[in-house]
Amino acid sequence: MVIFGFYRFFMKKLLAIAAGILLLWQTSSAQQRLVADKIIGVVGDKIILKSDMDGALAEQIRNSPDEQLPPNAACMMMEMLISQKVMILQAERDSLPVSDGDVEGQLENQIRYYIDHVYGSKEKMKEITGYSVYQIRERFRTPIKERLLAQAMRNKIIDGVKVTPSEVKRTFDAIPKDSLKFYESELEIGTLVLQPKATKEMDQYAIDKLLEFKKRVQNKESDFSSLAMLYSEDPGVKENKGIYVLNRNDKNTYDPDFVAASFRLKEGEISNPIKTQFGYHLIQMVKRSGDNVTVQHIVVRPAITKSDLVTYTSKLDSIRKVILDGKMTFTEAVMKYSDAPSAKFDGGMLQSRTGDGSTLITIDQLDDPSEREIVMMLDTLKPGHISAPSQFLDEQGRPAIRIVFLKTRTQPHRENLSDDYSRIQQRTLEVKRADAINKWLLEKIPTFYVHVDDEYKNCNHINQWMSSIAKQ
Repeated sequence: MVIFGFYRFFMKKLLAIAAGILLLWQTSSAQQRLVADKIIGVVGDKIILKSDMDGALAEQIRNSPDEQLPPNAACMMMEMLISQKVMILQAERDSLPVSDGDVEGQLENQIRYYIDHVYGSKEKMKEITGYSVYQIRERFRTPIKERLLAQAMRNKIIDGVKVTPSEVKRTFDAIPKDSLKFYESELEIGTLVLQPKATKEMDQYAIDKLLEFKKRVQNKESDFSSLAMLYSEDPGVKENKGIYVLNRNDKNTYDPDFVAASFRLKEGEISNPIKTQFGYHLIQMVKRSGDNVTVQHIVVRPAITKSDLVTYTSKLDSIRKVILDGKMTFTEAVMKYSDAPSAKFDGGMLQSRTGDGSTLITIDQLDDPSEREIVMMLDTLKPGHISAPSQFLDEQGRPAIRIVFLKTRTQPHRENLSDDYSRIQQRTLEVKRADAINKWLLEKIPTFYVHVDDEYKNCNHINQWMSSIAKQ
């Protein structure tokens, strides 16, 4: 029987390896300059390179709290890489649906993430990795598709796996009492956000301002870059001067109206003011290259007046009264009224920073500037209560109004079935899913050609797999 620990690690970490692959360019490129790459495994027509192993282990070190690897890390990683290849091959056999649009969307999202949050600019990314954005797309399109195929196969394997209350209780009862986890106080917090809309007069003022900028550029009284640096309200303008490289598939990454307007322009042309969710934009086409365009923009946000804030505060107060009177639940009100982009996905509930989809958070996780005021409310807000409307600045620095709902608050405690049922249920489900994946792998691996380097043949699970293949 393959142990649960391996497959739990597999489920949570393996499919993230490809997602984090862009972060490994610097490390793997440096290694490959020094040592010729080597094939250390083959599954069907898929190969596993030494650089794949080194990059994955480097990623694991970065994600480890103490930056240390367990003694059997190489074996575990090779087992995971083989398992991933088997899932990819079976997904291809089963023709599981992974569209080109899904691949391109994931690819563009990851490139944008690493430009914005890891390297700081396209130029810095090219300097460090040695690749242009075009080369990156070509190099990593296949790994992204394979990650999505593996994810689709995993989802198919575990589809329908459920747990019963009795199974949850057996899982809890099997934990030694002195090994039960200790939890700090945790909270479930929801917010309903209204984003004040500017008046027509303020909209027109922003439009007129941009039209004046356009006229100044066309009359050669000013250049576009200088105006962007002086007047654009894009937070990134100081770093990139408002310059962005867009792909036709960027509608999932950027505002679709901004992308559509950009691709309508000819090289050197300046748009009329374009309205998006972020304000009004003046866009200049800098360069076209196939499905990519380089544009520079100036964004001006129509001003929100004190009168606007008063109006929206009154509106939100009325919504709060409807909830308090029991005519609508908080979640229903969020779905109907909230202007927060994530509201339709999370029902207004703040999400845990652990990335596990949990709504249980600790106070120290409320560290975003837009959330710090919520911390000040928690001393007086009781579970089940909703705060009065209050003004705050959202993640983009725009004024907004919100009410805060404290759904639950737990006291510090040892794990128990009453307070932590959902956690124990999730762990039980993971074990059952792991068993399903384990059974599937033992059935499928012998149906593929598998070869591994001698260095890994004595790894526990690889040894089992190779033995089962030999019996076929």
